[in-house]
Amino acid sequence: IRRMHDEFKITTVYVTHDQAEAMVTSNRIAVMNQGRIEQVDEPYKLYSRPRTRFVASFIGRTNFLNGTRNGDRAAFQGFDVPLSALAETAPEGAAVTISLRPQAIRLHRSNPQVAGKIALAGKISERAFLGETWDYHFAGRDGGLALKVAAPPTTVYEVGGEAWVELDPAEMVPIA
Repeated sequence: IRRMHDEFKITTVYVTHDQAEAMVTSNRIAVMNQGRIEQVDEPYKLYSRPRTRFVASFIGRTNFLNGTRNGDRAAFQGFDVPLSALAETAPEGAAVTISLRPQAIRLHRSNPQVAGKIALAGKISERAFLGETWDYHFAGRDGGLALKVAAPPTTVYEVGGEAWVELDPAEMVPIA
């Protein structure tokens, strides 16, 4: 379908429930939820900058983190982020929800202390080896923060082992 589209330079509308197929064959994708369009965008933008909770969860895996606006910051479980980093304009005290993809989180054995990034200590609570990646579940020390983390196959942590996660505010996407 993509080859024909490119060769004949014709507008094509293709309906599918196969997300991978849609990402490969499309210049633009319309994601629908219960008969309503949630977002229309290029595949990369749909994935990296979803506008709604439905789109964020429908196109790939993600972590949803709920917080609250507190002054010029958004406070989440165990950390806070400047609202300016999130391009968020919620009113004071309002709920703020972000989407953070598992592959955007970095695991470390000690505090990475990287300028502009957030480092949190915790433990690996679960893991699954998928060949191309490890899927980890990270639990923050305070017990409230739980994150799904995707790591390369050479990044091996034991269940129950100590770990640090590095979060980049630029990868945090505010969603409706």
